[in-house]
Amino acid sequence: MRLFALILILTTWSSSALAGLTEQQLGGLGLAPAPQAQVPMELGFKDTNGKAKSLGEAVGGRPTLLLPVDFTCSQICGPALTIVAGALQQTGLTAGRDYSLVVFGIDSRDDAIAARRFVAGQVAGPGVSVLIGSGAAIKRLTTAIGYRFQTDGQNDAVAHPAAFVTLTRDGHVSHAFSSLGLQPFDLRLGLLEAGRGTIGGLGGRIALLCYGFDAVHGVYTKQVASALRLGCGLTLILLASAIVLMCRRSRRGVAA
Repeated sequence: MRLFALILILTTWSSSALAGLTEQQLGGLGLAPAPQAQVPMELGFKDTNGKAKSLGEAVGGRPTLLLPVDFTCSQICGPALTIVAGALQQTGLTAGRDYSLVVFGIDSRDDAIAARRFVAGQVAGPGVSVLIGSGAAIKRLTTAIGYRFQTDGQNDAVAHPAAFVTLTRDGHVSHAFSSLGLQPFDLRLGLLEAGRGTIGGLGGRIALLCYGFDAVHGVYTKQVASALRLGCGLTLILLASAIVLMCRRSRRGVAA
């Protein structure tokens, strides 16, 4: 995960933001979750109706897709949300039952009106939370997942990576993904893995055995070698058992 996060191609900021930030500041952008990273579940936010909601309540004890966005960014965050929403619809999983979707703003200056306008018609319903937080809450959450962005006050813009993480039910970071290069199959497996076999049924558990996460490319790939080793091992066990059984029967026949 760390290797994948470090080599993400993060060209996801506007030209105006580029103009107001130094090369060193831009070089610090990225998504690099630390090993065993965990989000603070008690962290407080507000939803688009102004109601207080903790991160733990938003996660709801389910594997979660945690998506940082700039509610006023239409160049990157808007398309990224569209891609994520479309991919989720194709996973075969159901929000509120199999997983949670938590979209949170990274700019504390954005209000509920901007948040509602941003997600309108794309994500809503059970298991979906759109959160607005204070600067302190945003900083604590983004630090926890290794999400690094820069605010350009000169141009009223935010330079940020187009990426998100999946969380386990207890808030541990499972994987990091690019929002723009997302494939529904990869997202499904990411949520299945975050659920640790508790969602997706038997087919999902089998899929997790046959696929592994390629941290370099940020996708899931077939683990052919592992599958072959597993199959060969089971075959050897069955053959050995059959040989032992036949030997025992043969001895009984001779004794008789």
